Amino acid sequence: MIRRLTAFGFGLLFGLGLLLSGMTDPDRVKAFLDFTGDWNPALALVMGGATATAMPLFAWIKRRNRSIMGDPLAMPSQRVIDARLVVGSAIFGLGWGMAGICPGPGLVMAGHLAPGALVFVGTAILGARLAECLPRRRAEVTPVYSGTQRVLP
Repeated sequence: MIRRLTAFGFGLLFGLGLLLSGMTDPDRVKAFLDFTGDWNPALALVMGGATATAMPLFAWIKRRNRSIMGDPLAMPSQRVIDARLVVGSAIFGLGWGMAGICPGPGLVMAGHLAPGALVFVGTAILGARLAECLPRRRAEVTPVYSGTQRVLP
């Protein structure tokens, strides 16, 4: 029960941070992404603050190998940038730019029953399920970049 309450508390804190920072306002996000028009740099400060907060915590987590609750932590180990990652990132970026919503704020907005967010979350779930159906052929994936050494196709 304590694990669920802790997870709920951290999720609530994250959601409140998204609300207070304006990350749940698609128009504000689109204004941040509009470098050639009426650019709003406010979200750069939000992202910078989040990065400054997360960096020392990630360093601390790497030394501990366990969560605050004592559970083992699994950090991503994949260091190869392959076509699957590049295509997925491009799709994510296009969706973020067109809708002004990314997954975290989308879930917060869906909690408010915002119609656009409900469509966004529904299509994100559908996309994740479709991606699970795609065959994973590691031998056929051509790395684009690996660590500090370029791998040419």
